[in-house]
Amino acid sequence: MRRIMYLLLPLLFLHVSAQRWTPFGYSPKQPTQEGRVRLVGKVPSSGRVEVYHDGQWGTVCDDGWDVAEAQVVCRQMGFPGAISVTPGGQYGEGSGPVWLDDMTCKGSESSLSDCSFKGWGVSDCTHKEDAGVICDTGANITSNRQFSVDNSLGLSDDLGLLFDSGDGCDFSINVRDLSEEAELTVCVHSMILRIYPELNITNESRNLTVDVSQTCHPHASAFLRYLYTRKIDVSSTSAQCLHQLSFIFGVKKLMEDVGRVFTSLLPEDITFQTQVSMYEYGVRTGDLVLQENVLQYLSWNCEFLISSPLWKTISFNMMDALLQRSDLVVKDEASLLEALERWIRDKSDTISSEQQASLLNHIRFLLIPVDKLYEIQFSSSVLHQNHEKLYLTGLLRGFQFNALPFSKIRNKMDNMSYDYLPRIYTAKEWSVFINDTTPTINYPNYNRYGQQQYDPYGRPIRTPMQVPTFSTPAHPSALYKEQKVQWQAQVFRNAQECSNYGVSCKSFPVARFTASGNQNSYTNTIRFSNRLILTCKNQKNIFHVQEFKNSMAVIPNNSSMGLPNPCPDDYSFRFVVRPEYI
Repeated sequence: MRRIMYLLLPLLFLHVSAQRWTPFGYSPKQPTQEGRVRLVGKVPSSGRVEVYHDGQWGTVCDDGWDVAEAQVVCRQMGFPGAISVTPGGQYGEGSGPVWLDDMTCKGSESSLSDCSFKGWGVSDCTHKEDAGVICDTGANITSNRQFSVDNSLGLSDDLGLLFDSGDGCDFSINVRDLSEEAELTVCVHSMILRIYPELNITNESRNLTVDVSQTCHPHASAFLRYLYTRKIDVSSTSAQCLHQLSFIFGVKKLMEDVGRVFTSLLPEDITFQTQVSMYEYGVRTGDLVLQENVLQYLSWNCEFLISSPLWKTISFNMMDALLQRSDLVVKDEASLLEALERWIRDKSDTISSEQQASLLNHIRFLLIPVDKLYEIQFSSSVLHQNHEKLYLTGLLRGFQFNALPFSKIRNKMDNMSYDYLPRIYTAKEWSVFINDTTPTINYPNYNRYGQQQYDPYGRPIRTPMQVPTFSTPAHPSALYKEQKVQWQAQVFRNAQECSNYGVSCKSFPVARFTASGNQNSYTNTIRFSNRLILTCKNQKNIFHVQEFKNSMAVIPNNSSMGLPNPCPDDYSFRFVVRPEYI
């Protein structure tokens, strides 16, 4: 016992010197079974949906059963999301009551019983109509990389051996998965648990039961060992479980470290199921950093998210957060409005007219191209459904914006300046794409006598291949339609290429985006806040967006990039022009 006390003393010191942190006043306790769900099938991730109510398991009728309901079930079970629904008793007929019928979920509820339904046991269905789901197990993530977390600060490795042996342990932790099919009991030392005040461990306490998802159950022991050693390996498959347990136990440092692992996994799922699930999970746990990292990634990849099947399942809260951002990468504002109208049609039965209006108010009508602005009044499917006044106001302001000089309307728009701040529009009119990262080919420069020419320092003069050039209007407003700006886009990969253009470069690769032409007529009114978009050459996902400063954009490496570069030697560049009124 004396040896055990000696090993535990450093941990006690860490507790005394650490800042107390309580996540929302949460402390684990024996949970009620009411409203719990389970899947009955051959594998844990798919099966007939059953829900626990009034002391008895029952089934769910497939009337009204759709992807939104499946998403709620799968996330309640701890899976990233749902792949598909399975109606009609595909997983066999259940027994007992049909508890739920005519389900209507928004997709963001934390449990199935939070959704709208007829009432417990109110149903005209038989068990031939028992609903089922197939949940996503994380297979969309293309790797299972390991990340080592070490917060030991010199703690003895013997603490890990103490956990492994269980010598002198006096407290039982029962880790039970939500299906109640498996339970793991681990004997630990109460002195360790008292380091975490959120657990409310007293001298009389002898056991603690913690409910986790089926996918989390295998990683619980590694987490409990971390409480001793402050060391753990985190993988793409264990990250959400370890984050969940860190939240329950109040282990803030590990929660933050795992959150960074989440961020590194964002580019790996091209279906967006993992990212959407991460955001909703971040909302539930109050992890603001995780929420922001996911929103940034989804904003950069919004153009692809809009065209994915997952778009219609996004919750109101996520949609509201996305539409307020200026770093959305989309074709143009009109395409964003069309996508939002499609989402509203799909969600019309589950979101109120007020919620629809609040989302539509985030659309920047002023920046919709004037020809598309005109077409909206005839083509919009939502305009005449309760929101005619909102649309007409937006259209009027849009036409004013295109017809009047900014100096005329500036004072009237100070309270809504974001309305004329552009997002990152990738339409051909505003961007150019360089889809090759092979070095620029420089050809020897010869005079008319066939002799190679040299510069004053004796270096051969070489002529680079043609550099992409294109022109844009000076601003999206129709007032500037005829005022063109010529742009030249370049990527320098070594010092020689920079030197050929008289440019001083400190790191590589580096991009240059320069304008030419007469800019005197608008320099006091318009500035350009251009962006460089980095995309994997053989994939769609955007993993970084960089701002140009003084016409240059230094492309960061993995250590300085918010997201890891999934294709370090094979990525493409898109140069985007973003004119802003000053």
